Amino acid sequence: MSPEDPSPAREHPGVQAYARHVNPTLVKLLGVYGYGRAFVRARDVWVWDHTGRRYLDALACFGAANLGHNHPRIIARLKRHLDEEHLNFVHVGPSVHQGALAARLVEDTGPSLDVALFSNSGAEAVEGGLKLARAATGRSGLAYCAGGYHGTTLGTLSILGTARMRRPFEPLLGGCVELPFGDLGALKKALEAKRLAAFIVDPGLCEMGALEPPAGYLAEAQALCTRYGTVLVLDEVQVGLGRTGTLFAYQQEGFVPDVLCLAKSLSGAVAPIACTVTGSALHARAFGSLDRYDAHFSTFGGNAFSCAAAHETLEVLRDEGLPERSRALGAWLLGALRARLDGHPLVRAVRGRGLFLAVELGPTDKGWVSRLAPGVVEGVARTMFGQWAAVRLLERGVLCQPASQHWNVLKVVPPLTLQRAEAETLVDAFAEVLGEYQGVGAVLKDVTGRLGRQFRAGWSF
Repeated sequence: MSPEDPSPAREHPGVQAYARHVNPTLVKLLGVYGYGRAFVRARDVWVWDHTGRRYLDALACFGAANLGHNHPRIIARLKRHLDEEHLNFVHVGPSVHQGALAARLVEDTGPSLDVALFSNSGAEAVEGGLKLARAATGRSGLAYCAGGYHGTTLGTLSILGTARMRRPFEPLLGGCVELPFGDLGALKKALEAKRLAAFIVDPGLCEMGALEPPAGYLAEAQALCTRYGTVLVLDEVQVGLGRTGTLFAYQQEGFVPDVLCLAKSLSGAVAPIACTVTGSALHARAFGSLDRYDAHFSTFGGNAFSCAAAHETLEVLRDEGLPERSRALGAWLLGALRARLDGHPLVRAVRGRGLFLAVELGPTDKGWVSRLAPGVVEGVARTMFGQWAAVRLLERGVLCQPASQHWNVLKVVPPLTLQRAEAETLVDAFAEVLGEYQGVGAVLKDVTGRLGRQFRAGWSF
């Protein structure tokens, strides 16, 4: 549709088909706040809706678009790939494309992580790590962190740190133990029983909103796991590939995990691919025998097209210095957001590293309402303020969303190709939107007004 086309998003045939045939509840939910847009085009850090309006992307497809959207090198490489007429799915022999990509990954991970198992999504990469750990150790127990998010397959739901999302599918895998994030004492106690096959951890607790572990926690967790014969599975599906200022987050922590899970941005934001990377000795224990060599297989996983996209993604990350750019620009953005939001009565914290940042909303001691009715302010923050702020940012031309397991935390996760001027635009937008709400009363007034209008409109998208 042209920018002059006034048709509302609900009349877009794609939206109508989605509402009928894909996820009707989501479309209704988006209509509650008036969030409805049909996004139809993207380039670099910009996304356009069906009317032609442009938005600055501070979400990056939940971390899948580290290179931005439709990076010209990725598109050019895939066009060449299609012209070369490769066999895309190879099931009767070794895939030369998987071999080349695995060798390229080892250049970056180092020699101790030298075997790659390919799949299609982050959840599958995690499932691969869990299967590998169980097969290699002969144990069944799994430990995970409260608030952790690793996917929504039945296996990954079993280690999901949010009871609300597990509950409809229970009973799930047995022997799963939830641990406090960052608590080495709790981990040691769980390991001493010697029944755990794996301890899985997301180093940024992404869906709780960039919660950093205590210094040294991950390295000591690896040492403890090694001592007790448990496999440490590190989920870098969101924080990997330059997001936190180094190519992999573990490189800042002084250790190497037993298993590294990658996905999302490995795709170049074009072709789905995921990878479970491990060492050859652990892989041999799990899948090295004739009766297990085919125990982890996927028809589409590691197809030639996706491997080409992933290989070029790794080259772009290196050639454009995007991890270093993430570290430098992220430090500036963190400082700028803190300076502009300092003293705000409803901003509890601004945190993160690299270009994985978060703004936590909630009661502070700076406002009289917060002091007199902290429960009210906390409730508003947890149930509506984060989503409301995301809607207001959208209306100012910025794409942003709360953390899925912590709705009062706004994630600031732009593509790593973000420029300084665009980062300044983000800071201005956050300061302007949050500046309008110096107390819970203003939030409630605006939200109830919007809800009333949407109710009269039938919650239209």
